[in-house]
Amino acid sequence: MNELEKRTIRKVSLRLVPFLMLCYFVAYLDRVNVGFAALEMNKELGISNAAFGFGAGIFFFSYFIFEVPSNLMLEKFGARRWIARIMFSWGILSGCMALVQGETSFYIVRVLLGIAEAGFFPGIIFYLTLWFPGTYRGRIIGWFMAAIPLSSVLGAPVSGLLLGMHGFMGLAGWKWLFIIEAAPAVILAFVVWYYLTDRPSDARWLTSEERDWLSNRLAAEGKRKEEVHGLGVLQAMVNPKVLALCLVYFGAVATNYGTAFWLPQIVKNFGLTNIQVGFVTAIPYIVGTIGMIWWGRRSDARMERKWHAAIAFALAAIGIAGSTLVDSPEAKMVLLSIGAFGVFAVLPIFWTFPTAFLTGAAAAAGIAAINSVGNLAGFFGPFIMGWLKDLTGGFSAGLWVISACAVMGMVIVLALRHDARLEHAPTGTIVGAGD
Repeated sequence: MNELEKRTIRKVSLRLVPFLMLCYFVAYLDRVNVGFAALEMNKELGISNAAFGFGAGIFFFSYFIFEVPSNLMLEKFGARRWIARIMFSWGILSGCMALVQGETSFYIVRVLLGIAEAGFFPGIIFYLTLWFPGTYRGRIIGWFMAAIPLSSVLGAPVSGLLLGMHGFMGLAGWKWLFIIEAAPAVILAFVVWYYLTDRPSDARWLTSEERDWLSNRLAAEGKRKEEVHGLGVLQAMVNPKVLALCLVYFGAVATNYGTAFWLPQIVKNFGLTNIQVGFVTAIPYIVGTIGMIWWGRRSDARMERKWHAAIAFALAAIGIAGSTLVDSPEAKMVLLSIGAFGVFAVLPIFWTFPTAFLTGAAAAAGIAAINSVGNLAGFFGPFIMGWLKDLTGGFSAGLWVISACAVMGMVIVLALRHDARLEHAPTGTIVGAGD
């Protein structure tokens, strides 16, 4: 790596990654804080386990419908404008969760929140492909997506404390939780508008030499992918590999959200207070943060994707299923932490698969299609957990089902053909796609 490359990547990383992490931190917290609110909200509003699981998951149906159009709008209008729009609308609607009066209004606001947030995550993944060459994406996506577990590491204790505001100004604690945690998204929407830069060619904060190097490197990579795959928007959305990746992501998301929305209630069964639940719930996410960053860097260093993803899926399945076989809270938390390592470690590596062979508008459409179809698991995971909890009286059956989803993801990843050479700078000749 020459000095120009090191300097450029360092500048871009410091400028974009911490800020995008902050935005996703807020987004993910607003998405899953309903799990903490449920500790009080469900009883107050008379919401059953199955109804809560349905309402928590129905977010992803509207998210699914509007995902691809939203990402194509981002590609057309630019990340700065579109991400600002997304953040403002979801912030307002997240605060409106404090107004729900029962199951119906709970469902309605969750549907609207899914519409508002659709396109944010795949938009950021696509945006990162406009700024970082392929050989950096495992670690960069890992740092960005570390906002997921970090939002729970920090957000879980805060959510537990906010529930303690019950009665302040006549409002329930769960209402204060939604109101206070929605405010940062609205504020950040205005910051995004002024801070983000759409493409390297527009970056006045880079020197002309740095802009030229980065633009040329990314353009050459894009040309190389098109020479091998040459997919258009519609071709990308029906490509067999894209469809297979949809199923892999379905497994990852079902495993993630199946535990995330219910973990506070699993921990609450240990006999803890709401504040204690917040701190104990943070433990698996601390482990997940380590896994996401370290495993992504390890994958980049070795330029190996398939086995890193498969091992992470295996750990997720073993940890989550294993937690049902022990009785002590300490053993359960150890196994759930192993599961969290796998759940979060697989995510940054997974997103190197589609970005290795999709480019331009096809990348925007393909990434959005994978994310939208995969995120249907965001409905399946929480709902199946709630339904089986009502049916069996415990969490074990649901945890076994979502553990099976991780196994499905592992098997498909191992069956996929993936050419990591497409992530390298375009030197030499490609002889084929597949390993």
